[in-house]
Amino acid sequence: MKRMLLVLLITLLALAVGCKPAVPPSPTPEPEVLLTPPEAVEILPTPTPVPPPPTPTPRPVPTATPVPEITEAPAVETPTEEAPPEATPTEEVVEEVVEAPMVAIPAGEFTMGSDRGVERPPHSVFVEAFEIDVFEVTNERFARFVEETGYVTDAEKAGDSMPWRVYAEGKPDHPVVKVSWNDAKAFCEWAGKRLPTEAEWEKAARGTDGRIYPWGNEWALGKANTKEAGHRGTTIVGSFPDGASPYGVMDMAGNVAEWTADWFQPYPGYPGGDSEAQYFGEKYRVIRGGGWFSDKELVRTTFRSASSVDLANDDVGFRCAR
Repeated sequence: MKRMLLVLLITLLALAVGCKPAVPPSPTPEPEVLLTPPEAVEILPTPTPVPPPPTPTPRPVPTATPVPEITEAPAVETPTEEAPPEATPTEEVVEEVVEAPMVAIPAGEFTMGSDRGVERPPHSVFVEAFEIDVFEVTNERFARFVEETGYVTDAEKAGDSMPWRVYAEGKPDHPVVKVSWNDAKAFCEWAGKRLPTEAEWEKAARGTDGRIYPWGNEWALGKANTKEAGHRGTTIVGSFPDGASPYGVMDMAGNVAEWTADWFQPYPGYPGGDSEAQYFGEKYRVIRGGGWFSDKELVRTTFRSASSVDLANDDVGFRCAR
């Protein structure tokens, strides 16, 4: 019995030894990680990449836009606001202009001059009866004179690149400009007339009541083609009927200044003291009335200016008398 127990024990030991699980191989040791303290770690900022410079957008080359062919359509009446009558000249051709109507100025005295500058002193003048053109001499009338006589103006003789013909183009009823005193005198003689004297011109412009402007004593926009009107050039003669003189003479203020027959001389009793007095004598002819470039002070009925007989300007013209 003991013997059987011993055998059984030996057998069990043998089985125990044979059934022992295999010992797994030792794992490969992981590499040792050395942790650096956080305070010892230097953090370098990651640089932000600089973007490349922008590629310039090419500027488009301008291409000429073809001009469309304009087809004229039937005119459609569009109501427009009418300008006030005092601001717009009467832009219609005066039929009588070509025939140069004249108005009779009766004989008698009137007060000439004023208390200003070389217009001094006011003095009484007796003027014989005469006639004067209602309108300034127009481009059409002057052209007729040139055509019939072959006349050449002083400006043309001097080689002026802008003679009267340039200003006359398309404006037959505007006053002729770029004409000298010599040219004006030649025209009036051809027409069987003459230039008005300075006294005749002033009486025809102001009448016998001593008015400052042809229409009265107060300045009024719309009664004359002056700087204030803003036309910047001549207008058809007679376009401002409300600015006529007491005798019905048109454009005695503005449009164009006008040559007269007389030398620029002091009036009787002139006290002196004006710089313009140096021009007195028989060298300059009197110009009256002021033109489209003159302001209201220079178109008064008494205002005097003067120039040499061969001057030609774009705001100086004339009218005739007899």
